Amino acid sequence: MMIRSILSVRTVSMFAAVALTLALANVASAQEATGHSLVNLSAAFSVGLVVIGAALGISRLAASAYESMARQPEVSGSIQTAMIIAAALIEGFTFYALFICSTK
Repeated sequence: MMIRSILSVRTVSMFAAVALTLALANVASAQEATGHSLVNLSAAFSVGLVVIGAALGISRLAASAYESMARQPEVSGSIQTAMIIAAALIEGFTFYALFICSTK
């Protein structure tokens, strides 16, 4: 059972992402100042991670809110209001992170 959890897709993909990040950071730090480096790629990569993270967060938020509205229809108004506020906060953080990632 332990081997199955260690070799899950989520764990393997996380280790692959960490290894790729460490490999790119090592190559990028060895570049000369005049040549093209892989650091230019890091902004696009981080923007992609921000967008994927925000999409996953909002989708989980909506799924949980819809499930709780289906279980308790009498409080659906307050759940919907809380969902909209939380989605707005996630989007605000996403725009801030995109601004930070896109500046050089």
